[in-house]
Amino acid sequence: MSKQAITSKHAPAALGPYSQGVRAGATVYLSGQLGLDPATGSLADGVEAQTHQVFKNLRAVAQAAGGELDDIVKLTILMADLAHFAKVNEIMAAYFRPPYPARATYQVAALPRAAQIEIEGVLVLTQAASAAAGAGPGESADGARGR
Repeated sequence: MSKQAITSKHAPAALGPYSQGVRAGATVYLSGQLGLDPATGSLADGVEAQTHQVFKNLRAVAQAAGGELDDIVKLTILMADLAHFAKVNEIMAAYFRPPYPARATYQVAALPRAAQIEIEGVLVLTQAASAAAGAGPGESADGARGR
């Protein structure tokens, strides 16, 4: 099975040698997103603002793949401080409809750019979305070219 890089100009560029997302068949693996503003590269201020920006960034990559946040079946949340767990749950509930994705949440010692939260996900495209997202090799649904 081949894999296709997914990119979106509406999400921050990767901070290293990885793709914003990778599609393999109908499954899309979304790289971890920080609360970075894609236009400025600046980290949002505070865990609430960062969490909202993370979900906006994940949405942009999911849409570039032909999906939506509600197509996500699994999330992994990395937090610098689990004291914000309830607030993150509240914010997440505003971005998803039941059935919610499966999820694991971990407290970590540090995140890139001193971020307070990072979230990665796995989504499965519906048959219609999978066909619509069938752009050429290395090209995402929003027309951006991958490597």
